Amino acid sequence: MRDQAERLREKIENIKMKQLELVNNDEQSQKHAKILTVTSGKGGVGKTNISVNIAIALSQMGQKVIILDVDFGLANIDVLFGIFTKNSLVDIIHNDKNILEVLTDGPNGVKFLSGGSGVEDLIKLDRFQLERLIKNLALLDKLYDFIIIDTGAGLSENVMSFVMAADDVILITTPEPTAITDAYALIKTVSNRDKHKDIKVIINRAETSKEADDVYNKLSMVSEKFLSLKLTKLGFILNDDSVVKAVKLQEPFFLSYPKSEATKQIKTLAERLMQVEEIMEDNRGKGVKAFFNRMIGYWGKE
Repeated sequence: MRDQAERLREKIENIKMKQLELVNNDEQSQKHAKILTVTSGKGGVGKTNISVNIAIALSQMGQKVIILDVDFGLANIDVLFGIFTKNSLVDIIHNDKNILEVLTDGPNGVKFLSGGSGVEDLIKLDRFQLERLIKNLALLDKLYDFIIIDTGAGLSENVMSFVMAADDVILITTPEPTAITDAYALIKTVSNRDKHKDIKVIINRAETSKEADDVYNKLSMVSEKFLSLKLTKLGFILNDDSVVKAVKLQEPFFLSYPKSEATKQIKTLAERLMQVEEIMEDNRGKGVKAFFNRMIGYWGKE
């Protein structure tokens, strides 16, 4: 019985891997998803909420979008979506599932995947396990236009590995002095390792557009003067009661309050991201496989 069960498992595994190979070897094999890493210097600045709503805005613009939640301490994409998910990256690494089996359907066509503890396990994988995982993840290039990676907050090595591997880093901060200080600390850490890293800044919960501009200008000035690193202004989201109401409903405000100021500002942010990516047609990092190889290589340097 044991031999029969083992042979059955091998057959199932072979079928799964053939499914992945068929998609990875299709006529669009040169297609690479655009990877956006969303991060913050401290928690509580609205990073995940912005990730979710930008994903929905991009989806409404005809883009295929997936969110990878790698905030190990406070993973809450599913909470904001009001959807329970039982699968994570761990199931690919340890439970022999493929990427197609672990994705969860979110609203408006957006998919999401929890990293769980799986990302921390990457450094421990043997060569076969790593190749299998990367082959799974590479499939996302063929299926999606945008992959939004929602990191944890702060300067841990897990967070920094995603930031340093990214083509595009979106840094979220608020006008609160502690948030600005922690955002600058993250910028400084990035600058010490790569002064050419492109960091796009979103100011969240500003009272006015002037306040948002003042916060960005202050961060930009000190970053360029003391770190020789130029920031990019992506935009802002003003304080809006609809955001709080939507969180309580466990619904994205983009869908619950489509006429709110916050929703209009998210649309503007998504449009700017689309414009940036249209300019960068070469897909600088060449997709998911290259991204995770860079991230794993970054760990190897530590």
